[in-house]
Amino acid sequence: MKKTDSTSQQERLYLDHSSTSDLPLHTSITLFLLSYCECKSFQVFLVSSNPRGSPLCWGTRVPEFLGVSEVCVEDLPELVRGCRLPAVLDGAGRYCRAGLAVVLRHIVSRTVEADSCRGGVSALLGFKSTCLKACAEVSPWTRLCELSIPSAVESLLLRSSHQSLLLPDAILQLEKTLGEPVKVHNNDKIRRQKLRLRKKKEEEEEGSDPQKAPQESSGTASRPPPLNPEPSDGLELQAALAKLSLGAIPPPSTRECSEIRKVKTAALPALEHVFAEGLYFTLTDMVLLPCIHHFLVVDPTAIPRC
Repeated sequence: MKKTDSTSQQERLYLDHSSTSDLPLHTSITLFLLSYCECKSFQVFLVSSNPRGSPLCWGTRVPEFLGVSEVCVEDLPELVRGCRLPAVLDGAGRYCRAGLAVVLRHIVSRTVEADSCRGGVSALLGFKSTCLKACAEVSPWTRLCELSIPSAVESLLLRSSHQSLLLPDAILQLEKTLGEPVKVHNNDKIRRQKLRLRKKKEEEEEGSDPQKAPQESSGTASRPPPLNPEPSDGLELQAALAKLSLGAIPPPSTRECSEIRKVKTAALPALEHVFAEGLYFTLTDMVLLPCIHHFLVVDPTAIPRC
């Protein structure tokens, strides 16, 4: 198949750049993903409200391999001018994708199309490629990640260091979400694996303690698992690292022993968050990492403690 290497057919990615030296969070997040994916499928433009001839100052905050260009608001294509940045305009200039989540998902898709071997990149879209797929108008989770948290962090950064800061509601909502049990498509299976590992660890500890073993050996099998276990099993982290490893081979499917199978789902140990949406690194983490990084570098002495 003959490849078309025409610059006019390359999609154009437009990113916002304020008049200050700091890049807006939506722009930083998009550049972060482009760098992570090493994606070169777009012509990247930083859009400035400065008058023509006033150069932008972005220093080392933009990856060198992107070859970023500058453009003024008045020079934007009409279709892009009516959209909220970031936005991607197709090569023909007739179709525009706008909004952070839509653009990020499109970057992932274009990266995989350019190199089908980039399985680790496609995994960013999560189970059935649904990560941040629902728009912010109908999905509270997308709205929190795409709009509420970046907006809250930027508001903190704009405040004076002498002003007292309160934890934004969006950050508190994220903290609450991360404290909830993880729900994944193979939830029951992984929780039973966690129970099996816990029982094995208990048996090893009892076997190493000759005084403790005779007292508890008779009741070990019938003892129900704790509902709120301590995070010491490490199964979640093992599952996350296996997913991140490009050369990882999934373990063979094995059926749990009857003792584990008989345990009711409600009595299984809960899974804990390794990443924002659970056990696996997704596009949501790419959005939240720059936001939380900026949030954590805010003067901690200005944030009241409970």
